[in-house]
This record gives sequence, C-alpha cells and structure tokens, in this order.
Amino acid sequence: MNAAPLVLLMMGSDTDLPIMQEAADILRMFEVPYEMRIASAHRSPARTMTLASEASGRGVKIIIAGAGMAAHLAGVVASKTILPVIGVPMPGGALNGVDALYATVQMPGGIPVATMAIGKAGAKNAALFAIQILALSKPHLAELLLHYRADMDKELEQKDIALQTR
Repeated sequence: MNAAPLVLLMMGSDTDLPIMQEAADILRMFEVPYEMRIASAHRSPARTMTLASEASGRGVKIIIAGAGMAAHLAGVVASKTILPVIGVPMPGGALNGVDALYATVQMPGGIPVATMAIGKAGAKNAALFAIQILALSKPHLAELLLHYRADMDKELEQKDIALQTR
C-alpha cells in the first residue's frame, strides 16, 4: 500500500508471516494502509523499541504484534508507545501457543495490551479490532464493517440452506 501506514504489523520472526498475513489480508480488504516488520523483543530489542517509539510520529495509529513462546513483543512495544497495541499469540513451541497467550495477556497494570486468540483467528480478529478502533474517527470504515458482518450473516445463511437441502 502506498499511503502512510495506519497500522504497524510486527512479528517476532519470519516464521510468523503465514499467520500475520491473515491480518494483512483483512487490512488490505478494508483498504487500511499498513506496514509489516520483523523485530524481536529478545533478539533485536533496540530495533523493536525504535520501531515502537517512532510509530506515532510516522502516522501509525495502532500496532499489532505477533509473537510466540515467551511472546514479549507486544508488551515491549506497549511499553514504548501510547498507541493501542494488539497482541497475537503464535502457536507452536512446547505448549502450542498457550505460553505465548499467557505472556501476551498477563501484562502488569499500567501497560495494557489487547490480546487476541492464538494463531490465524487471532491475527484476523486483531485486524478487525484495529479497524473498529479506526472506525471511531473514520465513518467509512464503520460502514464497511457493517457490510462485512452482513456478508458473514448471508454466507452462514447460505451454508445452512445448503445443509438443509442435502
């Protein structure tokens, strides 16, 4: 997207890309400009902190951070900005993402991180949640969200009709 990004998608590793692509696809569908970056809270802390602290000055309004295992990315990012941060725990590791969920959701008081489900559903919902936040000041996004939900309802109804006619 050529416009200045409103959403910064961050991931701890390139192995997170297939899941974070779900968020990118939703943002693209709603024509919300975004930027994707790889930065690790553990392997590249200075880079992570710079991306987080400079995001607002570049016009970013919301940060979505996906990470697995110890999953400190969203928390570190949230500590360096007052922008809303949405965490997406990645599946995998010894606990199949439960460790990432706990690390993302259990933030100390004072540094909030909105936390979504583990994996692809979480990435998709993170983008939709970001769009809901943006829709507070961008009425056209609110309208698009209403259409999106109506389309989901129609799709479900069609699936039910197909099931009933088997």
